[in-house]
Amino acid sequence: MTTLPSTILGKERRHSGRRRRIGPTLALTVISLFTVAPLLAVVVLALSPEDAPTLPHAIPDSLTLDNITRIFDVGEFPLWLWNSFVYSAVSVVVILLTASMAAYALVRKRFPGRNALLWSIVATLMVPMQATLIPTFILVSRMEGVNTLWGLTLPTLANAQAVFLIRQFVRDLPDEIFDAARIDGAGEWRTFVQILLPLIRPILATLAIFVFLWHWNDLLWPLVVGQTDEARTLTVGLATLNTETVSTAGIMSAALVSFIPCLVIFMVLQRHIVAGIAAGGIKG
Repeated sequence: MTTLPSTILGKERRHSGRRRRIGPTLALTVISLFTVAPLLAVVVLALSPEDAPTLPHAIPDSLTLDNITRIFDVGEFPLWLWNSFVYSAVSVVVILLTASMAAYALVRKRFPGRNALLWSIVATLMVPMQATLIPTFILVSRMEGVNTLWGLTLPTLANAQAVFLIRQFVRDLPDEIFDAARIDGAGEWRTFVQILLPLIRPILATLAIFVFLWHWNDLLWPLVVGQTDEARTLTVGLATLNTETVSTAGIMSAALVSFIPCLVIFMVLQRHIVAGIAAGGIKG
């Protein structure tokens, strides 16, 4: 009985491995094209000349930035952009700071009712926002916060999901790190700032992206509390563009501008997420 040389067997294994990878690669490529296609269509429509034929009837011969520069003169678009940025940025900073403080206390401190407090926080995740929308609006209205940035931002700063996720991350940290900090004479604030925050950077970066996107794309609460043109956020302003004499290219330009900050914050923070995943894999 003859046997094939090892070199031939190695080549056959490599070829069979490549054939097995073709199917999943082709499927992922098709799914990626379907995923990216709407974004590419928005870019093409936003950069198409005003009177030139464009999608879905034709591909434009040239692209221009005139639609993007022109959209800043429509309504209060720059103010909408600023309101959304303040609403999202302040929410990210305050939510991450308060949630990490709460998570640190729930994990590292021993006090009566700690578990009851934790499950009370988790229980608020079961309550839909629509159930608290009217009471929250009445409270903000009585505080004269309607059509103000602080009235828009303040009710959204308590985030139970952020507290729970950071708490789960902090719980997995070794106790020896905090014991060593206590032996070195570090107080609670120093331990929190110099020890805890650097260790939970991956979950903070992940939550920063999610919280920013939640608030940047939020429509219901800004629509309720912002009742004037000057108090609107970008999402509410984009919804009102359909009622004005704005072309499709103009609306797509506004949508493209609203997408850029989300892309920027993801590009800035993704390296922290990847570093955290790599560190977790090495530790495991």
